[in-house]
Amino acid sequence: MKLFVGLGNPGPKYAFNRHNIGFMALDRIAEDQGFGPWKSKFQAQITEGRLGTDKVILLKPQTFMNLSGQSVGEAMRFYKLAPSDVTVFHDELDLAPGKARAKTGGGHAGHNGLRSIHQHIGADYDRIRLGIGHPGDKSRVSGYVLSDFAKADQMWLDDLLRGICDGAALLADGDAGKFMNAVALRVNPPKPPSPKPAPKAQTKTAPIEPEPDTRSALQKLADRFR
Repeated sequence: MKLFVGLGNPGPKYAFNRHNIGFMALDRIAEDQGFGPWKSKFQAQITEGRLGTDKVILLKPQTFMNLSGQSVGEAMRFYKLAPSDVTVFHDELDLAPGKARAKTGGGHAGHNGLRSIHQHIGADYDRIRLGIGHPGDKSRVSGYVLSDFAKADQMWLDDLLRGICDGAALLADGDAGKFMNAVALRVNPPKPPSPKPAPKAQTKTAPIEPEPDTRSALQKLADRFR
């Protein structure tokens, strides 16, 4: 069994915030992969389903971001899971919008949701870092992550979420490399080969007609004996 955790803040006020891209990823997986209805448990919204041959629990903590680890810890203890069974989807300021990276272990880099999870289960879990870009100034970070995605972001955001859904079964099976390939095929699909130019049609040169002979019969006879 695997536990996929999406990070975000509960309630319609935050639903389309950049900080809630983890929730969005799980919502897309649940919808497209035929998971059951969401229900309240472990201070979270959860749903169960299968990705390939693996049973997967999707969990969206409802504790607000800073206390996400409480919910994750409760679910892990209930299902008797290890940190290696957990994958957390979260927003990443240090990645360009639309980029995704898989990572195992490491620090929380100041992300309050990850900080809380570290406190409750340690650092040895998997993460899918979902790039939202950086506002350019540290003082603007809080307002940036708690604001909605712009209309101009909708195309890459949809491609990213579709890619996550495409590769979800591979991720549940432990193949992060193939999962990343599936995401890349959606976000940066290969360009179709350029059509070869049509061969130029060869134009036939019209035969040159000889100029009419205007010599007199006497001149023609004389020219033969020159």
